[in-house]
Amino acid sequence: MSTDMSSPSSTFPMVKSLKQAGFVGMVMFGLCVPIVAFRAEQNMNNELVLQSRWWLTLVFSVLAMIGSFLLSLYTHQKSHTAHSSAPSSVTKALSALAPRLTPLGFACVIAYPMVMLAINGPGGSIKWIDNFGIQILIYVMLGWGLNIVVGLAGLLDLGYVAFYAVGAYAYALIATKVIPDTFPELGFWSFWICLPISGLLAALWGIILGFPVLRLRGDYLAIVTLAFGEIIRLVLINWVDFSNGYAGLSSIPRPSFFGIPFNASEEGFAAVFDLEFSPIYRTIFLYYVILALSLLTAFVTIRLRRLPIGRAWEALREDEIACRSLGINTTITKLTAFAIGAGFGGFAGCFFAARQGFISPESFVFLESAQILAIVVLGGMGSLFGVVVASIALVGGIEILRELDFLKQVFGEAFDPSQYRMLIFGFAMVLMMLWKPRGLIAHREPSIVYKEKKSIGSDMVQEGHG
Repeated sequence: MSTDMSSPSSTFPMVKSLKQAGFVGMVMFGLCVPIVAFRAEQNMNNELVLQSRWWLTLVFSVLAMIGSFLLSLYTHQKSHTAHSSAPSSVTKALSALAPRLTPLGFACVIAYPMVMLAINGPGGSIKWIDNFGIQILIYVMLGWGLNIVVGLAGLLDLGYVAFYAVGAYAYALIATKVIPDTFPELGFWSFWICLPISGLLAALWGIILGFPVLRLRGDYLAIVTLAFGEIIRLVLINWVDFSNGYAGLSSIPRPSFFGIPFNASEEGFAAVFDLEFSPIYRTIFLYYVILALSLLTAFVTIRLRRLPIGRAWEALREDEIACRSLGINTTITKLTAFAIGAGFGGFAGCFFAARQGFISPESFVFLESAQILAIVVLGGMGSLFGVVVASIALVGGIEILRELDFLKQVFGEAFDPSQYRMLIFGFAMVLMMLWKPRGLIAHREPSIVYKEKKSIGSDMVQEGHG
């Protein structure tokens, strides 16, 4: 008695996949018509002329069809492969390489400014150190701060940018109004004085947010935190006497090298160390400052996770009822998660204001919160290494689009890749949710070890265990 191995359930549904791909292509074509197919250009007479780009719409539609077909093929193969013989290769590879790559990655991060300086010179390296290095590290720090609230404690926070704004405005207001009026001689030390103050004020606001949401979970918690972020932004817009409204705050003091300013005076950094004056010194110094703050965030997170409060966060994330039954005070557990996560957001906001020298409410919109949350989710909730990978991919990838000038030779001189950054960002998020719904790093190391250290697999994480 023979069995037919090519049963209908094991054959690839070619016709169904082609129909689905055609439907996806038509949807993509319809979506691209209003935003891609037509473009308004200004001619020599300062008149807007509507130009059609049907070829680009067709390209996007064909790419969507191919992607849909390949996704169907991948899903079919994955569903008909035994669990034991189909491990999550990318997740396990990244998890296995993470401990080995840590020393090498740390050395590369330390040497990054010097490498860019050697390759591009003092003038050309500012863009690569500032727009890539510093920008990515800011989002790494923000991602690690939010990871305490979302990844460890399981509290969905859509208003994290509010704490970012509290830290930024705390430094800006103290450094431009309080210190010059009371202790003007401390002007060059304003950043170092305001850095802990900004973190403490943001932590205080984290506790203030935590009290009203103690009984909320899931979608209700997300709505309240989203409202909190919008309330903070609207207050900054409308309280003009306090925040200067839409005009923002300018002339914010830049960080000094522990009291030595980065200017061209005889008391400046270049003169004190007998160097030629260049703005590259401030940029390199800012890079190492945000690197130190990011490493401090990672160190505190790792230490806290191994302490009883960290294990209480993880117990709260898995099952709040069981957490209460174990005698854990969920009120203190939630408030500490909000306070510590908000404090790190305040540190990052203080650095952001010092780096920019100007802030306004438009710098703290909901899109910032969404991007930080996307970094945490796509990297893998609870994974520090995943946040780093996601920050490099999302933040660095968007910045790389500005450098792809060679695409103009393919799509025309009017083509600007940076205009499609949000389209690419959304497309990448959809692919990640389909391909790796638990994030790039779905495996997690256990908080405590009994006899033998075992990694928590993605299948267990998906079920809500660990």
